[in-house]
Amino acid sequence: MKHKISFKEINKLAIPAIIAGIAEPLISLTDIGVIGNVDENPVEALAAAGIVGSFLSAIIWIVAQTKTAISSIVSQHLGANRLHAVKTLVPQAILFNFLFSLAIYASTAWFATAIFKIYNADGLILNYAAEYYKIRALGYPLTLVTFAIFGVFRGLQNTLWAMKCSLTGALLNVLLDYALVYGIEGLIPAMHLKGAAIASVISQLVMLLMAFYFFFTKTPFGLKVKRSINPRMKDLLIMSANLFVRTAALNFAIYLANAYATDYGKNYIAAQSILMNIWLFFSFFIDGYANAGNAISGKLLGAKDYKKLWKLSKDISLYSTIIAVLLMIICGVFYDQIGLIFNKETSVLTLFSSVFWIVLLMQPINAIAFMFDGMFKGMGEAAYLRNVLLAATFLGFWPTLLIADHFDLELYAIWISFVVWMLIRSITLVVKFRRKYLKAVT
Repeated sequence: MKHKISFKEINKLAIPAIIAGIAEPLISLTDIGVIGNVDENPVEALAAAGIVGSFLSAIIWIVAQTKTAISSIVSQHLGANRLHAVKTLVPQAILFNFLFSLAIYASTAWFATAIFKIYNADGLILNYAAEYYKIRALGYPLTLVTFAIFGVFRGLQNTLWAMKCSLTGALLNVLLDYALVYGIEGLIPAMHLKGAAIASVISQLVMLLMAFYFFFTKTPFGLKVKRSINPRMKDLLIMSANLFVRTAALNFAIYLANAYATDYGKNYIAAQSILMNIWLFFSFFIDGYANAGNAISGKLLGAKDYKKLWKLSKDISLYSTIIAVLLMIICGVFYDQIGLIFNKETSVLTLFSSVFWIVLLMQPINAIAFMFDGMFKGMGEAAYLRNVLLAATFLGFWPTLLIADHFDLELYAIWISFVVWMLIRSITLVVKFRRKYLKAVT
């Protein structure tokens, strides 16, 4: 009997997960890159897109945690050969995501202007942000239902279907962005920021339709919702609630970063928008191995195979760190050229270049944190992940930001705080995992 998961088995899940994972931030990066190069008010448009992108990510990350909960429960039942026990849970979870997304849309779209005032946006930036968000928010039901279905796919140890959906959506978004933002002479008028929002919603719709196709043709589940609540629904909701709180703390840190940057001035929030979206792109890229760890660890825990679980943590840590270092090297080689993709304003590019090296140097730390995040989610350790994020945000990130801002470090203050934040997350997760599972394999 094998005592470890092979490199091939891990990459069979990780590589499609990487491609699927980077599709969502790629949509935002495409918006940032296209919008940042429009002829009319490019800095204000870029700043608005960055603020809205951060808020959208915050909301989606929080409410999409049911994807992780579904994946964990399905994978554990798959490992225990009891998949039949969650057949009624899956459609109930998807319906929950859909209804929740409608509530989120209704409670935010009408208050868009007030929401982005909290981010210190005003004037043209505020007007752009509110207009852009009201359209992008139409994608909430599309995205959250898609994510729930992706959670089912991952629980079944398949990330290829999600990759196909996400990659199609990302490529379509690139084409639509150029067509709708800049226009096509004689065919489509230039729509500026509004065009980018419409492109995103259309792309999300296509991804959902593809996800439904794979769901109905490739999985043993359906969408028929029974009146009797599945016994595991309570576990799913508790796990989701813990992950909601965890992700709310995570996004509070991102909110603080953007609010401080906006307060420093429009060039600062424009540069921060680029830095943040690149950081998110890297995060989702590295998160491919974390998603593999999420799927496999749940299955191994269900099968009570702790030796493989221990070896899996070592292997995925190594692979994700290698990916992080490669990203650092590539971006280091093209350091000065990367900013030009997103904006041509000298003042914005100067701010970007002065801080980008911090984003690069923290990637190996991120890799370890994300990898163990994924494994702990797969094993259903949502309560511990919640506590780690609360501590990292309120005892690490926020105090560091207040101190560094006091010394007028501006964007440096924000990214030094992120380094502290990620260090706390990575160290606490590694220590917890070793204490819990080292004894089981020695």
